[in-house]
Amino acid sequence: MEAGLCALDRDGVITHWNAEAARILGWSSDDAVGRHGFEGWAARSADAKEAERRLLAVMDAPGRQVNEFALLTKDGRRVLVRTQSAAVAGEDGKPTGVYCAFSEVHAQIDLERSIALSEALFSDATWGVVLIDADLRPAVANARAGQMLGTGRDALLGRPLGELLSLGAEELENALQHVLAEGAPPGVSDLWVRPRADEAARRRCWRSGFVRLGSPLGEEPVPLGVGWLFSDVTRQKNAEQENAQVRFRHQQLHRAARAAAECEDPVDAAVLHLDFALAGFADHALLDVLDDAGRPVRLAATPEGEPGQPGPCQAVEPHGIPLGYPTGHPVLQALERLGTVRATLVAPGGGEPASQARVDAWAAARLWRPGTTHGLATVLRSRGRTVGAVTFLRGSGRRPFEPADAAYAEDVAARVAAALDLAGMGGPAGSREDGGLGGPAGGSGGDGEPGGLTGGSGGGEPPVA
Repeated sequence: MEAGLCALDRDGVITHWNAEAARILGWSSDDAVGRHGFEGWAARSADAKEAERRLLAVMDAPGRQVNEFALLTKDGRRVLVRTQSAAVAGEDGKPTGVYCAFSEVHAQIDLERSIALSEALFSDATWGVVLIDADLRPAVANARAGQMLGTGRDALLGRPLGELLSLGAEELENALQHVLAEGAPPGVSDLWVRPRADEAARRRCWRSGFVRLGSPLGEEPVPLGVGWLFSDVTRQKNAEQENAQVRFRHQQLHRAARAAAECEDPVDAAVLHLDFALAGFADHALLDVLDDAGRPVRLAATPEGEPGQPGPCQAVEPHGIPLGYPTGHPVLQALERLGTVRATLVAPGGGEPASQARVDAWAAARLWRPGTTHGLATVLRSRGRTVGAVTFLRGSGRRPFEPADAAYAEDVAARVAAALDLAGMGGPAGSREDGGLGGPAGGSGGDGEPGGLTGGSGGGEPPVA
């Protein structure tokens, strides 16, 4: 047995003494069996009589009784033990003795604490807690974990992780396999996941900690699985990323202004601003200025190539030929509304991503780089007049432009417009227009093809289709 066991007859003589009792107290079976009570050997005189009285009293009471006694080890140490005792009935049904199972109190308290901790984790914990077995399947989960995974507490048990997570399952399995093989990592991990129960939702960031579970009963620890504790920190991580993005973009604007101040040619300064703006923001940039007739003419652009590796923005050879933008083009909308317009290729029915051929056709219809799926066009204004427009493009591997991106693009556009105005470019000399960046709040309109709608704005937030 895992507990010490002794038995006494009606007269208090010890009749049984097991190996665990010998381990706890140091008295062997030969030392104990046949002795009357504990006095003079396994307990002090003041404690022995009280212990014997309580043990024998159980023969006159129903059920089991729990007591704590102070006993002596063979080397003289005093040990506090917790006992469970019950009467032993004879053939006639009358009590013939008592058996008593006991263990050290501190070991019992440790066990009770472990049980209490487990109960608290699986009932009251604000973190999700899942016990993963050696086959990487959930074996036990608390209510919070079921809520975060979008299933019931019992519905997720025994299911592969790939059935629970549409994003992040491989990273989680790699972490679990590492813990089973090497032990728990020294710190927590941030895993980006998306539960299959809510495919339409944005991905979530779960701060995760892992502990390896081993059996205490074997000679060598045998892995029983992994304890996975996790909490949703998506809001915190998004705030950290947004703050880092704002700091980086501010640095880029500062560096661009310092570098542009050293340019003798204002056009070079305008192009330099676009080069700095592309870093981490867009794959391509197109710069158009207005000719004397108020039509957009290409001034500079990034060379065509793989998205993300376009090379520096370069001025194009001046030819004076206006760009043939179709009616409703985002650039024309931006010039008309004196604001910013975003455009995104929408997959048919919002389902699978559009084919490469459809992406290229959508981009070609707008005179944009092949592979473009997201565009942002903003007007260039300086000294109360429209100088031109700048367009930023992203490929399918990146997210659509958001309102924060539009605000950054407008900051860049203000600097580019000032440089072009200094160079004397942008429409008829001395012309002025009513309105400004805070002009009429634009509505939204199509750009000429279903599935690729655009929205525009003046001082308000640019809507997106």
